[in-house]
Amino acid sequence: MTLVGVYVSMSKPLVAAIPVFLLGWMRFGIAAVAMAGWLKKPKTEAPLDRRTRILLFFESFLGNFMFSICMLFGVSMTSTVSAGVILAGIPAVSALMSGIFLKERMGLRIWLAVACGAAGMALLSLAKQPAGTPLSAVDAQRALWGNLLVFGSVVCEAAYIVIGKRLTANISPKRIAAIINLYGFALMTPAGVFFALKFDFAAVHPASWGLLVFYALAASVGTVWLWMTGLQTVPAGQAGVFSVMLPLTAAGIGALFFKEPFTALQASAFAVALLGLLLATLPQGEGSGQAT
Repeated sequence: MTLVGVYVSMSKPLVAAIPVFLLGWMRFGIAAVAMAGWLKKPKTEAPLDRRTRILLFFESFLGNFMFSICMLFGVSMTSTVSAGVILAGIPAVSALMSGIFLKERMGLRIWLAVACGAAGMALLSLAKQPAGTPLSAVDAQRALWGNLLVFGSVVCEAAYIVIGKRLTANISPKRIAAIINLYGFALMTPAGVFFALKFDFAAVHPASWGLLVFYALAASVGTVWLWMTGLQTVPAGQAGVFSVMLPLTAAGIGALFFKEPFTALQASAFAVALLGLLLATLPQGEGSGQAT
């Protein structure tokens, strides 16, 4: 999640230079080449059954495709503060879904960690609100739809965590990353080809192509492999707490490299969120947080 925060912050020039759907299509394409060797089934793994194939598809459809669409369009229709507060619900929704679908028991300390993570993300979004900016500036109906779309992205992210936990029981993290990337590439192909046919590739600055390669390898290869490897041993509800590292890292990079202001409220958000991570990573009692 720290790496996600890094590439989200560093990829702003890409979003400005390349249409979102074309950018996503090229990201999946580059990653597919990089992970071609990860697609081969290890001898220790059983062949993919129908249920596993369906889970792999929805892992990509919800976690890659729908998450991006809900997030991008939702944020464009509502305020940054509203979006940030809604996104703060990722740890809680992940914990609830892991309890419902994975039957994980969540101890009091993990619930406190979830609450700290959500509070930290909410405080961080409020810290970014410019002084005196009226929230009513956005049309009420448009803002409502935007908020619903952002909440949809929260549900998609939580589903990605829960389904990923299921998949890691039977498939290696590398193979999961390679397969869901191919699904993502297929889903993005129609829109990607449409925008590619009328896009002026020569207008893109050479440095942006290097940034695109970094973005593809970080977003589709490194982060997915690290996340799935962690999910092999970490309960999904507990793992959701670490989503707080995305906004924390993005805010830190903004302050360190882009000279963005760092306020006392942001410092408080960092402290509360890191307390949540501390609670989530301290050793737990036997059986705590494990599936029943």
